[in-house]
Amino acid sequence: MHHFFALFSRMKHMDRWALMRNVTRENLSSHSLDVAAISHALALIGNRRLGKAYDPNFAAALGIYHDLPEILTGDLPTPVKYYNDEIRASYAKIERAAENALLGTLPEDLREDFRPLLQPDETRGEYVLMKAADKIAALIKCVEEKNGGNREFRQAEEATRRAIDALRCEEAAIFLDEFLGSYDLVLDNILR
Repeated sequence: MHHFFALFSRMKHMDRWALMRNVTRENLSSHSLDVAAISHALALIGNRRLGKAYDPNFAAALGIYHDLPEILTGDLPTPVKYYNDEIRASYAKIERAAENALLGTLPEDLREDFRPLLQPDETRGEYVLMKAADKIAALIKCVEEKNGGNREFRQAEEATRRAIDALRCEEAAIFLDEFLGSYDLVLDNILR
């Protein structure tokens, strides 16, 4: 018996943004779906508009699995995770151990198929797009919380915008320019 997908299904029980008051709770499953969809879109933007040769399906798959190790590690809040180099290095070791443990829950003949998703090549273009998509999904969460009257997300929104800008990802800039404004609209205005 193999436990990988039983663990995967537990992502819906893992809440994000634990240190902040939330108008709408977000779990790892819904966040990962957002990251997958945005990663896919960023790859398509890169291919169609910037002459790149990304694999949009691989970019989406990276988004699906990118936070899976948090099933074992928990969601360590960003301010804690990046507090100093010692904590960052220690957490990286913990994440690597969690990734290896998750790979061990798969049938042996599938492990190498999942390894690039759980332990991706960070220099690959699709990985860079997925990291940008992860930040964009966080920015969208901040916008939604702010629109719900939660002022607590203002600083997180500013910091996340700076983090996206620092990535210098042309695909992310295009996505934000063309899609982010819709998150300020109510459903009736979106459908018009």
